Amino acid sequence: MNENMQQYLDKAQVLIEALPYIQRFNRKIIVVKYGGSAMVDEDLKKQVIEDVTLLKLVGFKPIIVHGGGKEISKWVGKVGMEPQFINGLRVTDADTMEVAEMVLGKVNKSLVQHVEELGVRAIGISGKDGGLLRVDKKLSGGEDIGFVGEVKKVNADILYDLLEKDFLPIVCPVGMDDDFNTYNINADDAACAIARAVKAEKLAFLTDIEGVYKDPEDPKTLISELRVDEAQKLMADGYIGGGMLPKLQNCIDAIENGVSRVHILDGRIPHCLLLEIFTNRGIGTAILNGEESRYYHGE
Repeated sequence: MNENMQQYLDKAQVLIEALPYIQRFNRKIIVVKYGGSAMVDEDLKKQVIEDVTLLKLVGFKPIIVHGGGKEISKWVGKVGMEPQFINGLRVTDADTMEVAEMVLGKVNKSLVQHVEELGVRAIGISGKDGGLLRVDKKLSGGEDIGFVGEVKKVNADILYDLLEKDFLPIVCPVGMDDDFNTYNINADDAACAIARAVKAEKLAFLTDIEGVYKDPEDPKTLISELRVDEAQKLMADGYIGGGMLPKLQNCIDAIENGVSRVHILDGRIPHCLLLEIFTNRGIGTAILNGEESRYYHGE
């Protein structure tokens, strides 16, 4: 067999490997939290959008929830304001909120444009639209961090309606409180709340790290699969810290509220979503409930 023919057979094998995953997750909702370097690098951005569009075209029901922290910081600096953070959370005063909403709206429509270019109908919405995301004011260790919201209610009917009409929803993490004030929402929090509300089959976080490490200083300690009880023990024993702590807590909350599995992926890896969802090898860290298996080997 010549080398060219073997390459074609290898490609066919990849497609066959993907088949049981396509069958299992057909018509299932998958929430993708899109952020980090994958939003800044144009090549990575294109690949992420290609991945999500492919998921849509093979029968999945993806929802994108995007961040924009780096872009917000850039524009806050451009207008002569100094970004402030308390306990890792952006302090959002009224002026910063105005900039953040404009920047997130720009990012949102850019993603819509990329999806539409690939022939899939997308609709970009804010958490303010139709009361999609209703929030309470969020404090950080008891400290006021301005117009930062904690999601308390998701109007999932809006998302169900868009999915039913064959649109790909792209959600901007801005919401309103009961007095209709505008709040910025951490994109991880928004994605988690939405995944819980729609009982998503999968929630995938695209990040700037490979996954969860037992020792963050040792890349060999990457954990490929975690049960909820194991994740809770890692946190209780002090192995998880920094920005991973709230992210992992979000993952656990999602699992405990009906999401079947959560994936933490390195968005800097080209087509990481496809590798995780469609292959037996997978990448990153999968967080599962006590009954789930990461891989599907058929009946």
